[in-house]
Amino acid sequence: MLLLLINAFLLQGCTLWGEHPVKNWTDITGGESLERNFWQEVKAKNWPELERRMAGNFISATPQGTKDRAATLERLKALQIEEYSLGNFQVELHGNTLVVNYDLTIKGNWDGRPLGPGPLHMMSVWQQQKAGWLAIAHSTIGSQ
Repeated sequence: MLLLLINAFLLQGCTLWGEHPVKNWTDITGGESLERNFWQEVKAKNWPELERRMAGNFISATPQGTKDRAATLERLKALQIEEYSLGNFQVELHGNTLVVNYDLTIKGNWDGRPLGPGPLHMMSVWQQQKAGWLAIAHSTIGSQ
């Protein structure tokens, strides 16, 4: 009986703390943490690190059209983020590739225009390579 109580107490301890926060790229535990870290870097304007995390053949699809890696980085640089939140994650692992779908709600402006209040629906494709996890594709559905 004592052993049962100890086990129950220890298992309860697993729920006392929330998700391990992502502070840098070495804390990555899956698709959700890849995206959380990516957006932390965008908000911090850490462009050299973001460039290292985007594959040379990276491509994105936006409401404004298809963009290569350089054009995507320029788009991100035009963002002025006050705050943002990510949610509704769906992550699928396919071999060494992660497909991550989620919603992004963002407050700030882009090229001087305020960002809309509604969430943007996002999809990113990450691939495990020798250099670590690299974003190879991204799509945005929404008005931004």
